[in-house]
Amino acid sequence: MNWQGRWVLQRMSILSTVALAVACSQQTSQERQADTTEKETTMGDKVVRDDAYWKQKLTPEQYHVLREKGTEPAGSGEYVNAKQSGTYTCAACGKALFSSDTKFDSGTGWPSFWQPAGEDCVRTEADNSLFSRRTEVLCDGCGSHLGHVFGDGPQPTGQRYCINSLSLKLAPKEDAP
Repeated sequence: MNWQGRWVLQRMSILSTVALAVACSQQTSQERQADTTEKETTMGDKVVRDDAYWKQKLTPEQYHVLREKGTEPAGSGEYVNAKQSGTYTCAACGKALFSSDTKFDSGTGWPSFWQPAGEDCVRTEADNSLFSRRTEVLCDGCGSHLGHVFGDGPQPTGQRYCINSLSLKLAPKEDAP
């Protein structure tokens, strides 16, 4: 076989190896995507899911608030003026966050609470974005952004958990028979 024949065979071998590698990579990527869409990963009592899952589960507006740390416009939220009794849960993972018993009208345009439903419901982190120093409130179950907490709330805590309606779902109290 002359040098041109060997060159053609060598190139064909390289191309088939690359094609096989690409096909295997795509299959692995598809399997990984199906796996993360169907399964929930937990680390202790924390829920860990990838962005593909959240984009599928949440509305675009919820995704923006919960996963990209956005904020809904003041006064636009479903729960700003809500008076129903119940538990406000995380719209992403369903973890109980706040009781309607601690909800108050702060006049800010967002649902406000003076205390979380329990010690392990939310966590806070420093937020130095937008040229200000604030304290971000996150769901302790899935890490979703909920809003911010400020020290100008009513007693007994003096806290105002200013929360986006898009990050909440209300589980109403069932009426006793």
